[in-house]
Amino acid sequence: MRTLATIFDRIESAPVADMVVQQIEDLIVQGVLAEGDRLPSERELSAQLNVSRPKLRDALKQLEARRLITVQHGEGTFVARLTGQAMQPALIDLYARHGKAFFDYLEYRRAQEAFASRLAAERATATDRDRIKRHLDAIREADACGDMEAGQEADVRFHSVIVEASHNAMLVHMMSSIYDLTRRGVFYNRAYLRTLDGTGEKLLAQHIEIANAILAGDGDSAETAAKAHLDFVERSFRVGEQQSVNERVSQKREGLVSE
Repeated sequence: MRTLATIFDRIESAPVADMVVQQIEDLIVQGVLAEGDRLPSERELSAQLNVSRPKLRDALKQLEARRLITVQHGEGTFVARLTGQAMQPALIDLYARHGKAFFDYLEYRRAQEAFASRLAAERATATDRDRIKRHLDAIREADACGDMEAGQEADVRFHSVIVEASHNAMLVHMMSSIYDLTRRGVFYNRAYLRTLDGTGEKLLAQHIEIANAILAGDGDSAETAAKAHLDFVERSFRVGEQQSVNERVSQKREGLVSE
């Protein structure tokens, strides 16, 4: 669960409850408030917003009625699950048994991440650029330590912050569901990818190239680097898949050979 810093602006005009609703809705649309985020306590939130607690309660009731937040008694107030599951478990299992779905997933990511990288190069703020550098450093550290789990999370967060730096709300929300599947290893297994010859080093170099292009504000290079990264991932998995097929054939031949 994420811990929220002070992200709310003081309300200085009326109608107060409507202004609170609008501000929280804006934060959800912008992807600043994400599904599952817990809002500050009523006392803290009323102080941050500079509104009375009765007015705040009115606003929260409106948001709850619109199914944008959920109140869990004894736990707090949370941003509701809004995008739903990208896929139902049965469909995920079905796709897992049919390899083409994986390459469709990579194709989708290639198109969306290339677009997001171009927008990030054009729109990233100083804070966005700092976040990109920080998560790139996290990938470096995880790779250096050989920590596969931390590397997987750092990889997902790196791509997520680039999408967030696009400042395109639709991209942020749609890719959040895709990255949830990625994080769970449904389609993309980074640990397996890194076992292929030289892949770990190449992945890091590609992430650096994407980041450098965005940080330099070079939209063309950022888009090209993002596409090249996903192209490489696809080629690597296809090579690995063929190697597995070849190994199974070799083992069958071995079983037919009498020593």
